[in-house]
Amino acid sequence: MNRYLSLIVILLAMPSFSFADIVKNVAITAIIEHPSLNQIRDGVKDELVENGFILNKNLNVQYKSAQGSSATAAQIARQFISAKPDVIVAIATPSAQATAAATRKIPIVFAGITDPIAAKLIKDWKPTGSNITGVSDYQEIIPQIEFMKKIVPNVKSVGYIYSPSEINSTVVLKNLKTYLSKQNILLVAVPAQRTADISTATNTLKGKVDLIYTTTDNNVVSAYESLVKFANENKIPLLASFPDAVEHGAVAAYGMSYYDVGRQSGKLVVRILKGEKTGSITPEIGQALRLVINLDAAQKQGINLSPQIISSAYKVIGQ
Repeated sequence: MNRYLSLIVILLAMPSFSFADIVKNVAITAIIEHPSLNQIRDGVKDELVENGFILNKNLNVQYKSAQGSSATAAQIARQFISAKPDVIVAIATPSAQATAAATRKIPIVFAGITDPIAAKLIKDWKPTGSNITGVSDYQEIIPQIEFMKKIVPNVKSVGYIYSPSEINSTVVLKNLKTYLSKQNILLVAVPAQRTADISTATNTLKGKVDLIYTTTDNNVVSAYESLVKFANENKIPLLASFPDAVEHGAVAAYGMSYYDVGRQSGKLVVRILKGEKTGSITPEIGQALRLVINLDAAQKQGINLSPQIISSAYKVIGQ
């Protein structure tokens, strides 16, 4: 009897155990570093902190960028798998594909992927029953075309630079071809496989288009300064589907905040860390599209924006 009493006393003397005492490990990888993808990363981390995780106390986060290389993305995926984190957050399609190919056990939350179905990460918008879920940045193309027509009312031709190896970009290309042709608007699409090819590809649009439309193609975003320079010199409005582009010289953008995509992805990570099965979590699409305008860029690119458009913007930069 005394032996049992002694055991009870020892157990009572031990510090209480709680969920906060468990150290969780989250690995984040992105195909390349640029403002939009960095905002996703930051949004994920902020969401974790807001839900009670404390960095370097009960939460360890490691981050690696593939610097635009698919081979490096695969190498990072293997390194992460060896480290056995609780969750891997894969930002952008190539990193998500590399990670998914490397493990079917460790939970994966993809983020900022335009078409995860075409990327063969998920079969549909239902719980996968696998180790993968996430948040897509998919946007319907018709509202994007209406946005183009509001900024450039008499648009007859649209330039589009894209990377043939990026599924998100080729999906947008297919949709642009389909829906622009229905409105008798010519699409001038120019492939650029590498970041170094962007400047040359952009120069082929000179004298051929009324505006240039850009999406979160990783190569294009990494060389965005060359697009801005071309647009300014040739007085061609540069439009985008992601708000960060406006900060870097686009006239206007209509799209979702990638920081919000990160926060939304972070919520899924929290659910997994708290014990929910990855395969039972329904993949999501980012929310809240916003119009952002850069008046200085509009002046440099030779376009006058109507007061109605300016007043309808979520945010206006310049002048």
